[in-house]
Amino acid sequence: MRRYRFLLTPTWLGWLGICVLFAVACVFLGQWQIDRREVALEEINRIVENYDQDPIPYTEGRELFDSADEQDEWTVVELTGEYLTQDSRLVRNRGHSGSVGYESVVPFAVAGTEDVVAIDRGWLPTDSTDGSRPALNPDPPEGEVDLVARIRPAEPEINRDAPEGQLASIDLDEYQDQLGYDLLTGGYGLMAEESPAPEVAPRQLIRPSQDEGPHLSYSMQWITFGLLGFIGWGYAARIHARNRDYEQAEALISGEPHHAEGPGAPVHAASSAPAQDRIREAKRRQRIKTGRLSDEDLEDAWVDQRLHR
Repeated sequence: MRRYRFLLTPTWLGWLGICVLFAVACVFLGQWQIDRREVALEEINRIVENYDQDPIPYTEGRELFDSADEQDEWTVVELTGEYLTQDSRLVRNRGHSGSVGYESVVPFAVAGTEDVVAIDRGWLPTDSTDGSRPALNPDPPEGEVDLVARIRPAEPEINRDAPEGQLASIDLDEYQDQLGYDLLTGGYGLMAEESPAPEVAPRQLIRPSQDEGPHLSYSMQWITFGLLGFIGWGYAARIHARNRDYEQAEALISGEPHHAEGPGAPVHAASSAPAQDRIREAKRRQRIKTGRLSDEDLEDAWVDQRLHR
């Protein structure tokens, strides 16, 4: 189409190249959001599969404390033993329901074995007057305790110091170094139930969210943005072609030669006559000039002749 030959000029090809690069970037960003959604769905599937299942005995779940991975998270394990209260630690800067406080981690010697595992007993609010300590820190039950806990993988080291008696994260290797005795360092248990139940206990952490988030809609938005770049380029090309038609029509009406700044340069129309009327009048004059009159032209000429008698 000769009308759109200007699209092959460097200017318009350059803008098309920019649209292509923008679309590629949008595709990568959309795929990034899809990948994040896949991670969220995997976490939701783990919660659905493991969180509410019947507990397995410690003999079956021991390896999860020794080398837990993401697929083992939230697996429910029941065990019997005794808390080593003197070696408990507070894990600082832990969020819970929009507040920041501490989590109480206590070693637990499993009965009938030489194993010691770490148990997170729950969350403690900070003191209202001194945020460097919890408002309360109740001791766990004494003597033999029947415990139900959910497996969590050990947390990585975060290279941040903590005051004595506290941990910056549930880094079990660091915790073991502080204890001076062996601790299973692959995972820890998040306490769900303990018997006998103490009168005062830390708050239980809330059930993990099963909301996958807005990642799917965000990915669709990025893809839409990429397509909009081409739509905008096409719309600009249509406006440019129409403006060139207007300028050519004005040149034909005025009898002056049409001069464009270049095949891809923008043009402007300035006339009080409606654009379609100007184009129609220009085409009619061109037909009169070449002698190729249409039936409509002949009819208009007859009407003009009768009106001007």
